[in-house]
Amino acid sequence: MLRRNFITGLAAGTAGLTVLGRPGLGLAQVAAPTTAPAPAAPPAPPVFTLPPLGYGYEALEPHIDTATMRIHHSGHHQAYVTNANALVAQWDGLKTTPIETVLADLNAVPENVRTGVRNNVGGHWNHSFFWDLMTPGGAKQPSAELRSAMEASIGSTTDLVTKLNAAAMGRFGSGWAWLVVDKDKKIAIISTANQDTPLELGAKPVLGVDVWEHAYYLKHQSRRAAYLTAWWQVVNWDKANENFKKAMA
Repeated sequence: MLRRNFITGLAAGTAGLTVLGRPGLGLAQVAAPTTAPAPAAPPAPPVFTLPPLGYGYEALEPHIDTATMRIHHSGHHQAYVTNANALVAQWDGLKTTPIETVLADLNAVPENVRTGVRNNVGGHWNHSFFWDLMTPGGAKQPSAELRSAMEASIGSTTDLVTKLNAAAMGRFGSGWAWLVVDKDKKIAIISTANQDTPLELGAKPVLGVDVWEHAYYLKHQSRRAAYLTAWWQVVNWDKANENFKKAMA
């Protein structure tokens, strides 16, 4: 009797193991439920991005050639954007400080990244401003308001072209020539070296022309004057007028 009860109990226990696991597996071999790992957070978007031109690389032909526009925008400007984003890891201020504020007071930038910020964040800002100043259409003359301000300080539109070209030709090496509203709310013409901006001088730009060789060498080689003549044919006076109103506000 005792032996029969033992065998009956053993059979019942074995049946219990089969229910708890798959047939042939012991209780200890039953897989424990697992919790799926939480999905990784998406990477933060870059602080600086390459702006679209708003027109095709070929749109400024025959004055500014397609190859130059493509290389200038997708190559040179993209390099400034890439380098500027690399600097974010070295200085958190680039995440929270408006770019114009950074460039207007470079002495507030930590010394270990200041040159990089000047060159790359400055290069990004200058080029972003520059693309909007060219257009395959639009007004061909400054507004009456801008023309009046120019005449009070530098002369006629013809005088503007002559004097801005002189500043551009006089810039030794690489840099920019600018029509700006200065700290006294007066129209002025200045030039800056490399990727320095008028913002550091307390000026607000109305027009700006890039005279780095990468802006013209493919088509004009060393003939900077020929490039300037071509550039005036695509100046976006609508945008210049807008810049002037903003600077005077």
